[in-house]
Amino acid sequence: MDLTNYEKKVLYGIIKYPNVNDREIAQKLGIKQSTVAAIRKRLREESYYKIFAVPMLQNFGAEMMVVIHTNFNPVIPLEKRIEITEKRIEASEEIFFSMGEEDKGFSLSFAKNYTSIGKINDIRAKTFGQLGLLDKEYPMEVIFPFEISKVYRFFNFATLTGKLFGIKDESDNQNFFPVKESKMTNREKEVFCKIIEYPEASSKDIAEMIGITRHTVGRLKRKFIGNDYIKIIAIPDFSKLELKILSFYHIIFDPRHSPDYEKDEVKKLLNDEVIFFATRQFECVAISLYESYENYKIGKTAMFQKIKEEGWIAEKYMIRTFSLNKAKIIKDFNFSPITKKILECTRG
Repeated sequence: MDLTNYEKKVLYGIIKYPNVNDREIAQKLGIKQSTVAAIRKRLREESYYKIFAVPMLQNFGAEMMVVIHTNFNPVIPLEKRIEITEKRIEASEEIFFSMGEEDKGFSLSFAKNYTSIGKINDIRAKTFGQLGLLDKEYPMEVIFPFEISKVYRFFNFATLTGKLFGIKDESDNQNFFPVKESKMTNREKEVFCKIIEYPEASSKDIAEMIGITRHTVGRLKRKFIGNDYIKIIAIPDFSKLELKILSFYHIIFDPRHSPDYEKDEVKKLLNDEVIFFATRQFECVAISLYESYENYKIGKTAMFQKIKEEGWIAEKYMIRTFSLNKAKIIKDFNFSPITKKILECTRG
């Protein structure tokens, strides 16, 4: 990894504190502000990270987050499969991230209700069936209704980059999607949708797109972030961090021997490599990234050892591993379509 110690610190700072300015990062890391500004510019220009604005749609009518994963019969090359599914499946507004390899894949969605997800799944099953892609199983769906679920990490790379760079990270792992019903005016919705679509655009640029003042956009942006209508995340380039393996875990616990949901006991399974972790009463999904297959095996063993130590029983589980140099990101963190659909934004 071709980064100096200062560059590693600043990249960690951007990922840990994606919503703060250079001065605040400099104070937190004990580095000169001018150094932070210069390094941030270089890291951004060289695509070491991307900034995304995550809409808190659970407060504006979305009922659930849904994870779909499946095995494929690799009768069709990955590129050809993507060509077909991009038009029929990934084009769905609900899906915000999708990744696949020759014989497996997974996607994540936000949805207003189960009907909208059910429609996508029917199209998915029909498409895969017609192409002879389905292995022995139907695509598996994991439903996380926001009211009865917790997401401790939502593509949070702070602990992982901290470990890679030798920086001690203290993460509190609170629920990323707490439910608190909110309302917005039509003007607020238009600004909100533009911020989600263009998370790095200036207030001036967004003001020009909509035809309102920069002052209004700046005020609303502060309101949205201050009230947790929007959460900013920074996602590093996997390959530049020399990460090789992504592992996807879906675990269903025996209800008689499961973590206490109210006490957040399942947090004990969080380790430094976990970037995504969603749970409900007896079920969880985790996504982890590793530098090598050996590290993946160590991480997997540690997770199941912890389950055993706690006296929990994983009644069913599925682990899918993806080689990051073979896998393709089919839809890359696009929150704009589902935001426009839920909020009924009318511009662009």
